[in-house]
Amino acid sequence: MTPLIIILIIVLSIYLAWYNSARQKGKRGEMRVSTILSQLPDEYTILNDLVFKTEKGTTQIDHIVVSKYGVFAIETKNYRGEIYGDDNRQEWTQLIVTDVTYAKKWWKTYTYVTKNHFYNPVKQSVGHALRIKEMLSAFPHVKIVPIVVFAGEAILSNVESRYHIVYEESLLDVISEYRTIYLTDDDVQVVLGILERNNVRGMVNDRQHVKNLRTAAREINATINSGICPKCGGRLIERNGKYGTFYGCSNYPKCRFTIK
Repeated sequence: MTPLIIILIIVLSIYLAWYNSARQKGKRGEMRVSTILSQLPDEYTILNDLVFKTEKGTTQIDHIVVSKYGVFAIETKNYRGEIYGDDNRQEWTQLIVTDVTYAKKWWKTYTYVTKNHFYNPVKQSVGHALRIKEMLSAFPHVKIVPIVVFAGEAILSNVESRYHIVYEESLLDVISEYRTIYLTDDDVQVVLGILERNNVRGMVNDRQHVKNLRTAAREINATINSGICPKCGGRLIERNGKYGTFYGCSNYPKCRFTIK
């Protein structure tokens, strides 16, 4: 094998690792959703990849759609496999089942199951909607709609939520369902101005945002380890449920925070 071929193999390996990284998959999913949103009529304005300051650092929102019918906070996930989750779980589960046949044993198929966990996207999207509502306090009656859209080949049959958890092909239909007018044309421009002025994406890069998220996560974990609900400050109590033992907030049903 010549040195040139070795170099080409190394470069290709690096490229494939970069292309298949979670970050790049996420970026591709966001681009697909952005393209879909661009098909909305002119009365909708699309803002992509915004970062806003919070009490604990920053929060990044993949897409915000502003119209006289309300403001839509959209969280994009680019996943494949079966997705399990509901509104109350701290983490959702991704289950990937892969059948592989090897050349030397072509008559036999091996099944591999990969299980991954990721932060509950409903909590993420609802948190984004609440942050937007804080910024738009001058418009207390405007509708803020959180949406989670899966842009990959995910199967959502095991997801239960009272919020919008949709496939990418259903996104425009969900947005179009909202027809009640909350804002005038002038109000829409004011809302856009508020969001754009608060957007600090130009001052916060991805590395700093991830650092902020990790700091916030450590604070939340420390609170949980102390037996305190990070959502409302109540006590965490051990309970038994359909899927086994878990810890829930003592202020249930007012607070529905749970963790295994």
